[in-house]
Amino acid sequence: MPTQIVTTDDLQILKNELVSEFKALLKEISGTTEKKETKWIKSPQVRRILNISPGSLQHLRITGIIPYTKMGGTLYYDYDDIQKILTDGKTKPKGLL
Repeated sequence: MPTQIVTTDDLQILKNELVSEFKALLKEISGTTEKKETKWIKSPQVRRILNISPGSLQHLRITGIIPYTKMGGTLYYDYDDIQKILTDGKTKPKGLL
């Protein structure tokens, strides 16, 4: 078997390919396809989507802004409700009022 020389360019190409594949896998795992298929999500996922603290999420529950269901000590939120809250909270550009 003949000897092959691996150059730094070869290694850079390999690195770029690996990074691209990892990004695609991560996007597939945590991307929008999973969220659209998931009807009910838990508090950590809601906090991640809304980028809020546990206390802020509790405040939104207490004030009735975010509806939820509690089963066996676990809180569940309808993904569509979260999307609706985000959509309803959109501001209109000042020129279009």
